[in-house]
Amino acid sequence: MSVRLRKWTTKEGKSEEAWQVDFVYQHADGQKQRVVKFSPVQTRRGAEAYERDLRNALLNGIFGKEKPGEDSPLTFEQFTPRFLTYSENNNKHSSVDSKRQILRDHILPFFGKMALERIGSAETEDFKALMRKKKSAAHKLKESSSKRAIQKRLNRAPKPLSLKTINNVLAVLQTLLALAEEQGAIRQATRVKLFRKLPKPPFDFLSFEEAEHLLAVAEPEWRAVLFVAIKAGLRQGELIGLQWNDLDLPRSMLHVRRSIWRGVEGLPKGGRERSVELPASVVDALKAHRHLRGRFVFCQEDGQPLTKGKMSAPLLRALRAAGITRAVGQIGWHDLRHTYGSHLAMRGVPLKVIQELMGHATIEMTMRYAHLSPDARRDAVNVLDRPIALACDIRATQAVALDNHL
Repeated sequence: MSVRLRKWTTKEGKSEEAWQVDFVYQHADGQKQRVVKFSPVQTRRGAEAYERDLRNALLNGIFGKEKPGEDSPLTFEQFTPRFLTYSENNNKHSSVDSKRQILRDHILPFFGKMALERIGSAETEDFKALMRKKKSAAHKLKESSSKRAIQKRLNRAPKPLSLKTINNVLAVLQTLLALAEEQGAIRQATRVKLFRKLPKPPFDFLSFEEAEHLLAVAEPEWRAVLFVAIKAGLRQGELIGLQWNDLDLPRSMLHVRRSIWRGVEGLPKGGRERSVELPASVVDALKAHRHLRGRFVFCQEDGQPLTKGKMSAPLLRALRAAGITRAVGQIGWHDLRHTYGSHLAMRGVPLKVIQELMGHATIEMTMRYAHLSPDARRDAVNVLDRPIALACDIRATQAVALDNHL
């Protein structure tokens, strides 16, 4: 067979496999030439297409004579720097960082050596099939992992990538191909089909009792940031970026003007500022938290902004002190934001108001809070057993209204 899946074992004992093209070509003068190459696209279909390209190159006498960057077609890998430059000019730093990671971990290993013009629907579907078999590296050990991290992940089997994660990868692929078409690198970009009708991602939130108990037992220096997270709904980056001039405590208002992510300051998610009304408990907590360490409301001892890492342990300590646990996973900072949205919905606040307070770009994002907690639903159905109200005689009411009118 000219195309085969080669399997071998490395010196370290690791099993490897790769699609390989192996065929013998006979030239016009009768001379035979064997060609053995690994396919740049690691699927059977990609290897078969690569074999056709090699045979055509041999037939036209250009095999091994291509001039990189001149006669050879532009590859995905060669176009990637142009895409990242475009992203840096038009996206938030966090978005650019996310795209770099997606390209490095998922897209470039598959499409890197492939010519952009050759990427069609068949290749993208092969990529989707490969992604569905891929395992998540979310809990992969780092080289400098602590003993605690190693023990924690010892018996944890990696899970397949979620369809939501795969869709995020496919969206980056589609954006890059569309840019290549826009800049004239390819004639027409293929349409990348995303997975549809995805299940809504689950989220956790604190009950009313859990939230109040957490705030009551929290360490004094961390109580204010927990109040703002639970009762104002700020994202973690918005909490880190909050400054004293963003507060209007006499009017019980807070203005979300920036977010800090990995030390880089930018606009809040969605690119828009927003204002949030504060309950009295949050105003009191912020007044008690007043300090002179600098412009950031929540900061380190030297006045520098907090980091995601420095905010992790205090929340875990507060949850432990409050005795708040979960059968699966644990409560994180973003779950406190979900707590804010869920509590507002459970108190009957209209979804449109919740959308504005939380800074959601679309009402669809807010609809996740339309559900009610089991206790709230149980209370809701209990209204069916309430005593029947006195019936209203609509005819008598109409008659009285007519007499009053005359």
